[in-house]
Amino acid sequence: MTPEAAQFIKDGMKFLAAGLAMVGTIGAGLGIGIAGNGAVQGIARNPDAAGIIQTNMILAVAFAEAVAIYSLLVAQVILFTA
Repeated sequence: MTPEAAQFIKDGMKFLAAGLAMVGTIGAGLGIGIAGNGAVQGIARNPDAAGIIQTNMILAVAFAEAVAIYSLLVAQVILFTA
């Protein structure tokens, strides 16, 4: 195998690994959507509790978004350091 071919394979594997690392963002997107759906339904059923529901939803969205940020960070580490 030539050195150029080995480099192409290495680069391809890095891109594949970075793409697979970003799969974690799918769960974060689903989690944020489900949290938003639940909050809207909860506020529609009980408008007096809107403040409490909104606070809890924002906290849940922040935790779900953290997973997406970690996935992005891992993908960037794979791309730029491996």
